[in-house]
Amino acid sequence: MLLFIGAVIGGSIAVGYNNHQIAEIQEELQDANTVNINTDQPQTYPDLFEQVEKSVVTVNSFEGEGRQGSGFVYSEDGYIITNYHVIQERENIEVTISDGSTETADIVGEDPYTDLAVLKIESNDLRPLELGDLNEVEITEPVIAVGNPFGFESSVSSGIVSQKDRLLPLQGGFSIPNVLQTDAAINPGNSGGPLLNMKGEVIGVNTAIETRTGTSSGVGFAIPVETVERVVPELIDNGEYEHAWLGISGVDVGPEIADAMDLEENTGFLVAEVVEEGPSDDKIIQGDRSAEIRGEETLIGGDVIKQIDDQKVRGIEDVLVYLARHTEPGHQVELEIIRDGDRETIDITLDSRPEVIEQDNEE
Repeated sequence: MLLFIGAVIGGSIAVGYNNHQIAEIQEELQDANTVNINTDQPQTYPDLFEQVEKSVVTVNSFEGEGRQGSGFVYSEDGYIITNYHVIQERENIEVTISDGSTETADIVGEDPYTDLAVLKIESNDLRPLELGDLNEVEITEPVIAVGNPFGFESSVSSGIVSQKDRLLPLQGGFSIPNVLQTDAAINPGNSGGPLLNMKGEVIGVNTAIETRTGTSSGVGFAIPVETVERVVPELIDNGEYEHAWLGISGVDVGPEIADAMDLEENTGFLVAEVVEEGPSDDKIIQGDRSAEIRGEETLIGGDVIKQIDDQKVRGIEDVLVYLARHTEPGHQVELEIIRDGDRETIDITLDSRPEVIEQDNEE
């Protein structure tokens, strides 16, 4: 729209405007193209980078082999967001801000289950980034990733949101739901840096890559801003975040499982194992026999979860998303299950996930 209007005005200038009028019009055009940090309109890449570069930091640890990642300013009073795996099992952390100065950082809180951590520095000249709205994020919309890949500070890569609602597995059998996938190049050192929309809002925290070479292959993942908004305040206030937990594991129901168990529908989550003394112990029945499913031996015969409260369950991701968004330890949920061909409902009081899991991200 600006280009079209400018072209029309430019044609008029050539026809009959005086120098004073030309100057006024040029000034108006310049103002129209000036970056407004609070604007809701998309920006150009140069304007966007100028807006956000001073809010992205380098996170370093020099213990052992050393480790470098990225982070970004969350608040003016010195809170910095990064990935848990960047500072995992580290005590001496340093943060370098945009003016080149380096400060020792305190670890305020960390959550291995969402791969998020909060640091604190004493600088009083910080520009926090705005958080976006995950509901407004659209597949194929343009994004940029800012960080320090391979130690190259303040690097920018651009791409699109390739997909939403990915499930990112962690060691220990847990997964992060709602993860964003992007083809913006994310490499070692980008971890903890922001994934931004074209308004300069954080829509994710870059955290992992899918690769066979150790470098970007066009498939990167970012923890969604919705998770940041939910977890970070708790990390600041309490140093940790308690996740609600059912204490079960299993597989999504597909055609092979439906056939093997004589199920009418091939959706739902099949419980293969129940954690002993967990919240579902003595409530949910686990698999009692083995079958070859997709070439692997799988426990079948257990309960199939079809609904949690009013949320239909197509697979484990629906369960994880519901637990994350709507529950906390101590809450009671109602599960609709299929047991031995019959539909039943059971109530389970959720517990907290067990102690910290080990994590070993390549990125």
